[in-house]
Amino acid sequence: MVDLQNKKLSHINPDEIRNMFCKIIKNATIVNEGSRLQKDILIKDGFIERIDNNIQVAGNCMEINGEGLYLLPGAIDDQVHFREPGLTHKATIATEAMAAVAGGVTSFMEMPNTNPPALTQEILEQKYDIAAARSVANYSFFMGVANNNADEVLRTNSRKKDVCGVKIFMGSSTGDMLVDNYLTLTKIFSESELLIATHCEDENIIKANKAKYADADNASFHPLIRDAEACFESSFAAVQLAKKHNSRLHILHISTVKELQLFSNMLPLSEKRITSEVCVHHLHFTADDYARYGNLIKCNPAIKAAENKAALWEGLLDGRLDIIATDHAPHTWEEKQLPYQQAPSGVPLVQHSLLLMLQYAQEGRITIEQVVEKMCHAPAQCFQVSKRGYIREGYHADLVLVDLNDRTTITKENILYKCGWSPFEGHTFPASVRYTFVNGEIAYENGKINDAVRGQRLIFER
Repeated sequence: MVDLQNKKLSHINPDEIRNMFCKIIKNATIVNEGSRLQKDILIKDGFIERIDNNIQVAGNCMEINGEGLYLLPGAIDDQVHFREPGLTHKATIATEAMAAVAGGVTSFMEMPNTNPPALTQEILEQKYDIAAARSVANYSFFMGVANNNADEVLRTNSRKKDVCGVKIFMGSSTGDMLVDNYLTLTKIFSESELLIATHCEDENIIKANKAKYADADNASFHPLIRDAEACFESSFAAVQLAKKHNSRLHILHISTVKELQLFSNMLPLSEKRITSEVCVHHLHFTADDYARYGNLIKCNPAIKAAENKAALWEGLLDGRLDIIATDHAPHTWEEKQLPYQQAPSGVPLVQHSLLLMLQYAQEGRITIEQVVEKMCHAPAQCFQVSKRGYIREGYHADLVLVDLNDRTTITKENILYKCGWSPFEGHTFPASVRYTFVNGEIAYENGKINDAVRGQRLIFER
């Protein structure tokens, strides 16, 4: 076990290990598919076997008292950067997966801008091997697109069942993976059979803004350099390509009012060919917060003026924005202390995203049912994840038991990110994660990580 408060391993006495294969969660309030029901859940061999009242089982079965607690599906984060291989001074798959399950995130989809970047099938598979050996959470990895690897990317078409999608940086960010070759873009959009996820910021607009603000010396300039127009023009171009070729497009981290006009709420998610994601930091921070946080909230796309945050909330609640994710992107404290123009972009968020959204639910900004829809059901549906994201009989037992009458104060001692910091340090959330189950195993329990648990590779029903 890993004790979050003391950051150390503690020995697991085999005599104290209760039955790993049979568990009953008793009397929890289950939040699932738009409703709340107080039921028991029987877990066997990693799957939800039965959901009913007063479940009794003969023989040895671990019982967990869920009375007064809320049982949610484990969150699925469709955009994280865990930095391995090559950037492991910032993070590793092992450390960030532990942070994820401590925050109720049971599955993640990780981006290709590592070192080396995941631009070949061989490098992509090496990342899966690392996760299989070290990740406490379930995992998938995007195949990366560069200007010169279109044929290699399209080899992923044969892997529709075990790769979440392909990723195109249509704007530069961490790593050198900008794709601005129109022939490459056309080939991927016209021939990819997998979901295409895009980072959309127009590089020419950004370059012009950098020249305009050449003397920028603090993070408040960031939303002026990486402005709303840069986001819109790039997102518009991606949408036009997708419509022309009938591609399955998913635009990541929408951050502006203007981009919302590109998305529809007229179809159910299952019928959409173009979908969108909003990240927790764009729902929480505004440009006014640069005065307090500076480079700590410098990220791409930039956190922008308050009217964008208000519009993002509106788009989230009316169905134009489909998924809530994090774009978890850790950098070391020392890197973030560099002058604005040298400091890297990215914020570590995966351990606290669910707690943040539960805070907004308690404040009345969103319902718990909507939090579950956007963080659990929608990612599973959008990516066609097999038997995850819902609390259903026959599904993997990826679950999180939360206490809305408890409080969680973020301190250096309980931050699990390898970078060791969070913009929420010192903040108290009005909820806590009590248990996180990954494939029926207890990966997190009341402040302790079971680092012996291993997640599974996500499978897709395509």
